[in-house]
Amino acid sequence: MNWQALSATSHYKTALAIQQQLAQGHIEEAHHGITELVEILARSERRVLKSQLIRLMKHIIKWQSQPERRTRSWVATIHNPKMEIQDIQEETPSLTDHVIEQMWDKCVQSAIIEAEAEMGQSTQIKTLSWQDVFEIKYSIEG
Repeated sequence: MNWQALSATSHYKTALAIQQQLAQGHIEEAHHGITELVEILARSERRVLKSQLIRLMKHIIKWQSQPERRTRSWVATIHNPKMEIQDIQEETPSLTDHVIEQMWDKCVQSAIIEAEAEMGQSTQIKTLSWQDVFEIKYSIEG
């Protein structure tokens, strides 16, 4: 069976095919299916983490670049992806801070491009620190 193609098409159908292989006593074949399914799910979770990190960085870049446009809703747009990243890391312990550090530079570059497109202007920001992204508490005074 082509587990790679099947798992890329449907996780549910892959699980059913694994179940069928187990029911028929094809343990080795089912093992191959499970291995492929786990790998594709891990890649999927990593993509979600990367997407949330870019989203978070983009909003921080906009926050830093356009202080005159800050609102309470902007605080939420920074808070929400932070919470999503935290949830992803809790649900998938292999997606550690080290994994985030490995994708950091590419995510910053993507976030800059997206932020500039949304703002309709260039930004002076060329990088973000871990502190900028995860430790600063963004809020509106008043």
